[in-house]
Formats: sequence, structure tokens, C-alpha cells
Amino acid sequence: MSTHPSSATLGQLKASGWLSVPVKEEIRRNAVTRISSGKRLFEGMVGYDDTVLPQLENALLAGHDVIFLGERGQGKTRMIRSLTNLLDEWMPIVSGSEIFDDPYSPISRFARELLSEWGDETPITWVHRDVRFGEKLATPDTSIADLIGEVDPIKVAEGRYLSDELTLHYGLVPRTNRGIFAINELPDLAERIQVGLLNVLEERDVQIRGYKIRLPLDIMLVASANPEDYTNRGRIITPLKDRFGAQIRTHYPLDVAAELEVVYQEAMAPVGGEVVVQMPDFMAEIVATFTQLARQSPNVNQRSGVSVRLSVANYETLTAASIRRALRAGEKQAVPRVSDLDALMSSTQGKIEIETLDEREGSVVEKLLRGAVLTVFKDRVRIEDMREAIGAFDEGLVVHTGDDLKAADYVLTLEGNKALAGAIDRLGIGNTPGELASATEFILEGLHLSKRLNKDASGAKATYRGR
Repeated sequence: MSTHPSSATLGQLKASGWLSVPVKEEIRRNAVTRISSGKRLFEGMVGYDDTVLPQLENALLAGHDVIFLGERGQGKTRMIRSLTNLLDEWMPIVSGSEIFDDPYSPISRFARELLSEWGDETPITWVHRDVRFGEKLATPDTSIADLIGEVDPIKVAEGRYLSDELTLHYGLVPRTNRGIFAINELPDLAERIQVGLLNVLEERDVQIRGYKIRLPLDIMLVASANPEDYTNRGRIITPLKDRFGAQIRTHYPLDVAAELEVVYQEAMAPVGGEVVVQMPDFMAEIVATFTQLARQSPNVNQRSGVSVRLSVANYETLTAASIRRALRAGEKQAVPRVSDLDALMSSTQGKIEIETLDEREGSVVEKLLRGAVLTVFKDRVRIEDMREAIGAFDEGLVVHTGDDLKAADYVLTLEGNKALAGAIDRLGIGNTPGELASATEFILEGLHLSKRLNKDASGAKATYRGR
């Protein structure tokens, strides 16, 4: 039901023709509608169309509980939270129910007594799908009381007997009845607590201490886990894994194009007052290629993963570095350059774990950055088109670059060196001073890494000359 309903009592609800269905059937029904109409089930998930999403669609159509298995930064939590969009927008519950009792089939003593007393006049409340989602980050100190429930001492102090079901304080799982409950980083949950979830998955009920009560919950259980956590911090007990209907393996973007699509979607553009930022395509590709190379490097611990957050953070840092330079130079346009790549050290360290003991982290990052620049240069530039420019350097041309130079300085350099200007023109990135400065540094660094030019460097400053 997409519009806000008007039924306020059980009798009105019956008259409206509303039918109650299990939550997994509700999700399946809405998934079928979306798939049949050609709509995407999940917005914002990049690079999963042919891998993860078909598996997830199968699991939803099959009515399975799901566990997502993958390294950090692979969108597991985003997919889990997006599942709420497959719930009906509004759902009726017995007014005052803590566990979203179905007016047609209440399971708590509170709701049963209310229906017994009021019948068709029982008040109904409509809840939005957003509140039908419960989430818990698994930690070693998570208790059964957190997930399932516990005796509420205040209710006992009010005069109720311990044997009274109304003395119970429901945990997160019962409070997500008729909804979706997610546990992130499931292996971190103590094994004795995982046992408490077995009934939820198989018998669809919970048991609280020694109470002779049964709550036949209607719930979809979703979990996430990192494969490395199975041995590092904990494990998922075998009976619990067996009860999940589907285990779906996630992955990082498989190519630079997919990596960039995620970056453009997630990156927050730093604000630089009146300064306008123009990110050249080749600089964005360098950021994404750097991450792709890090995922292939033997010097980087691949078990811990290289999150796509590295690309996002580096893109934002590169943009910020160009803004900072433009502000100091009094320029109105900020265009990232190769000399700005040194700023990525701060946003990279801490996001990758170095595997080798022979090299410092900074040295590994520098090599990966040089590899990224060279890779993008080879993809975009033909050395044959650079012959005239290389010849100019062989004849004595020297070019200075650095983050302390204004864009106008590069324009003057190009005006006096037609061969280099022609090489940059072939790159076709634009002709504003900032864009020309960025292209100049990219061409020069690419020629140096291709062993066509010599380079004397000091920090972010460099001098390029013939070999």
C-alpha cells in the first residue's frame, strides 16, 4: 500500500480489504513487481549487475535469509539497508504494541488482551517501512538481553509477578517483528550468543530465560561478515551458517571505470569559496588506477582488503589540495595536477596495510602512485605523438613544475615551446590556464616514467630535461 491508509480500528481495517502476508512474501511480491517492470531493485550499487545482484534477487524470490560475505568497503551495509525499499510503505499494527503485532494474528499477551477486550474497535496504528528495520553491530559484549530480551526490573517493582509475560523487556529481534533485522560483522558475536539466533532462523521464535512463552516472530534475518574475521576475531558457528538460505560473496570494482563510477557517486566535493574545481579525466583515472594497483600489489595485505573508500578519500584529498593551491595563488579555478598527488599520502596511510618489512609504507605508496600515472599515460598518450616534444628537450629545453607555480606560469612556458604545446593540445582536455598546467605536468611526468626525460625532484617541485 503506497498511500497513507486511513483505517483506525480493526473493523475498518477488515472493511478495507487489507490482507496480512509474511514479511518475506511481502518482499518477494514487491521484488517481482520491480523486476517485471524493468526497475532496479537497488539504486547506487555499482559493478554488481552481473555478479552480486542476480544472486540477491534469487535469494529474495526464494524467501531466504541472507549473509553477505566480503571485505570492508564493498557495499554490504548499503545493500542491507536498501532492502527496506522492498517492504510495503505502510503496515498496520495493534496500537501500543512493542513488537508490531499483526492485528489479524497478534503474538504478544498485550495485543491479545487488547483484541479480546475491544474486538473490532481495537485501535490500529500504521507504521512506515523505515521503522521496520533493525540493525546491530555485533560486538563481543553483545548479550542475549540485547538481541532477545530480559526481565524488566521496573515492571516487577510495579507489582507484576515474574511469571507475567508483561514483565519482559523485548530485545532488538522481537522489536523488529514483521520486518528486517540485520547483524553486521556476525563473526564478532560470541558463539554462545549466536546459539540464541538458531531458533529465530529455523523455528521462527524466541525464548526468553525460563519463561514458558513462545513468540512466533515473522522476520527476515540478514547478516554481513568479513572472510578474514572467521579466523582473526571469531567465527560463525556451523549450525547458524547452515540456517542462512543464501551466502552471497561481494567484491570490489573490477575495473577503473566501475571504480570511478563509485567515486563520482560517493565523493563529497570540498568547498573553496569562489574557487571553481575542474577535475581532469586523467587525474581522476590516476586516483582509481592507484586503488586498482594497490589491490594487485604483493606489498599490500590483500586479506584486509583495499576499500573503495580509499579512492573516494583520495579523490576528495586531491580536490582539496588543488583548492588550497588556488587559494594561495589567488586563482579562481582549481585544477588538480600531478604535483598535488603528494597530498594523497595522508588519505592513503591507514587505509592499506603494508605486507613487506623491506619497505616503508610511504615508499610503497610512492611506487603505486608512479605506477598509476604511468598506466594512465600509456592508455591516453601515444609516444609517437610526443617525438617533437622529446626532441625539444634533447635540444636543451628545461621545464620547472611544482605546486608553488601559478597556472599562468605554465601558459608562458607553453607559449615559448610550440612542440610541447602541440603535444598537450593532442591530449584534448581544454585550454584554460589551470587545465593547461595540469596537462603539462601529466605529459612531463609520463615521459619521465616512460624513460624519455630526466627529472630532478624536491618534494612537489620538479625539473624536467632531456636524457
